[in-house]
Amino acid sequence: MFTGLIEEIGTLQQVTRQGEALVLTIRAKRILEGVRLGDSISVNGVCLTAIRYDANTVSMDVMPETFRRTTLNRLAPGDRVNLERAMQATDRFGGHIVQGHVDGTGAIRGRESLDNAVYFTIEPHDPALFRYILPKGSIAIDGISLTVVDAAERTFRVSIIPHTLAETVLQYKHPGDEVNLETDIVGKYVEHLLSWTAKGGAAARPAAKSALSESFLRDHGFA
Repeated sequence: MFTGLIEEIGTLQQVTRQGEALVLTIRAKRILEGVRLGDSISVNGVCLTAIRYDANTVSMDVMPETFRRTTLNRLAPGDRVNLERAMQATDRFGGHIVQGHVDGTGAIRGRESLDNAVYFTIEPHDPALFRYILPKGSIAIDGISLTVVDAAERTFRVSIIPHTLAETVLQYKHPGDEVNLETDIVGKYVEHLLSWTAKGGAAARPAAKSALSESFLRDHGFA
């Protein structure tokens, strides 16, 4: 699990491709501190596994499912990427729950500065993601934990403070560029639970009766 607080910007050194499988070799510094084989590392919001490393680089596999669903298939040597190590139990939880399981991609449609903030307008390629995108809700963009400012019919906006802009690859992003999107996991679990129950899931698999229901969530302002 990650928090969406980017630790450093790495530089892609090499891409080895075989069909829809990739091996990314990334030059980094901070995330290599204490790295071990099998460690989880978020690359532009995608949870990958360290398969080898040395003093300056780490290599990670990208499987076909990840290749098809994320922007990692567009990376080339020299590109810069957001990097974050998996959260430790003793860490401060400064962002929100980020799994590194990308829901889809989106395109930047606007970038506008206002005082000390930069507003990014983003259009998800899959409109169905909007059921999880709500004003003041959390979303991860290229692995960065951000808050949705507002949402329209086809786009939503986030606001970036100078520190976040300077410490992430968003500083290099402009209209037309694509980003990875991961919506808040809480909404997805609630939707699945309600849908599973409505389809007779409770009857198919007997379990202890729960007080959580669609009417309960609606009455208490959650739906």
